[in-house]
Amino acid sequence: MGSTTVRRDRIAWIAIPLALLAYHCATLSGYGIFRDELYYLACADHLDWGYVDHPPLSILLLKVVRGILGDAVTAIRLPAAMAGVGMVLLTASMARALGAGPFGQRLAALSAALFPVGIALAGFYSMNALDLVFWAACFRILVAVLAGGDPRLWLAFGGLAGLGLQNKISVLFLGAGVIAGLIAGGRGALLRSRWPWFGGAFAVLLFLPHVVWQTANGWPTLEFMANARRYKMTGLDPGGFVSEQLLNANPGALPVWLGALAFLLVVRDAKAWRPLGWAWLAIAAMMLTTGAKPYYLAPAFPLLYAAGGVACERWATRRWARAAVFALVLAGCLPALPLTKAILPVESLAAYLQATGMMPASGERHALGRLPQHFADQHGWRELAVTVARVRDTLPVDDRDRVCVFGQNYGQAGAIDYFGRELGLPRAVSGHNSYWLWGPGACGGHVWIVIGDNRETLETIFESVDLGTTFECALCMPFEDHKAIWIARGLKQDPAALWRAVKTFI
Repeated sequence: MGSTTVRRDRIAWIAIPLALLAYHCATLSGYGIFRDELYYLACADHLDWGYVDHPPLSILLLKVVRGILGDAVTAIRLPAAMAGVGMVLLTASMARALGAGPFGQRLAALSAALFPVGIALAGFYSMNALDLVFWAACFRILVAVLAGGDPRLWLAFGGLAGLGLQNKISVLFLGAGVIAGLIAGGRGALLRSRWPWFGGAFAVLLFLPHVVWQTANGWPTLEFMANARRYKMTGLDPGGFVSEQLLNANPGALPVWLGALAFLLVVRDAKAWRPLGWAWLAIAAMMLTTGAKPYYLAPAFPLLYAAGGVACERWATRRWARAAVFALVLAGCLPALPLTKAILPVESLAAYLQATGMMPASGERHALGRLPQHFADQHGWRELAVTVARVRDTLPVDDRDRVCVFGQNYGQAGAIDYFGRELGLPRAVSGHNSYWLWGPGACGGHVWIVIGDNRETLETIFESVDLGTTFECALCMPFEDHKAIWIARGLKQDPAALWRAVKTFI
């Protein structure tokens, strides 16, 4: 390989990922801290082998990041941005391993970098950002194994899959899809070797501590998932699920990932990697039929971008054709960019959404306001904590030191925990998800500040209930706007009995 080719090759490995990292770093602040980030930070104060709605790995990493960089929103979002960049690097590496030259690698990297849902997921800290890297790394190993690599690579696959499960249990879809793909793709003989099963056993071993935690705590995640399906999620019909994928994966990249499926499933000299095409289809089918949120399929797309880079390099041989593919990928992403990260002022974003009709569905039964849920949930949290502090300051001095603050959900409670430190507020309690597992703490029966709920319900629990104030937040999700902040006194029942009643896993 000549020096010119090597230099061109490096563009896929350096320039595009670095440009993406620069973009993420320039937009880290967003509109403010996100609801789930508040919850993750609260979880990081309660390290454990599991939580009601997610495994522990992302929380452990956040604890480390927090200890090194602090917990400013720009600090905690840096690992998510780096995860997005890592996914792009792994996509380019996959393309190279599948046979792509410089153009194919650059196209794969560009497609992954301009992947709308990937940009969005890497824009704030959550297990979903890390999920992108774990899936891409697992696919990269599979490419090597299927090409005849050392069968002991299955141990590396199992290690990554096990860590991926400790991050998000949807990695189970990946494992099931790989088995289906090997069988459908005519490579079932690989399963007769001991190494895939050693890799599987390694994954199980790494995931076992979380399983033990689930057993010890009565399998709260299963309760959470059942409640979410029954009361929270709206679900999509097959057509809706597929159309969401077109938007999430960049409609301009459609030739890339359709070319990928054709390459993996039809092209004769790609026969070794046929299982990857079938695995992708199996994963998509499982998610579609089990009511998974559309973005759950996001970490599977880097495989298609990698294989699509190979396909387009083979079939678009003229310079104008290659330029057209690049232009399609770039142009297809641009309309969705304002929906992925907070790059527009709020009023401009609202006007853009109204003009284009591009308001994305939340996938949940909550009504939407002026902003999509992932942006609305970045508004109002500090203001909520300040409002609660003002209500606290109206209490007699003796009550201020023993007041309890109750949030209806982990966003409200997390806002009190995060912003309340500088305001002198106590740690909040809540019955929502893992907050319920952490219990009521030292909260007794004297005086509580309750965010939300209604007077009639609270009067069945407390001797007296007075309205402290009403919290207004026009840009929040509607269910967080116009919230009563109550001052409740004289708990009528034992705190333990109350705690059993307020459990909300959803």
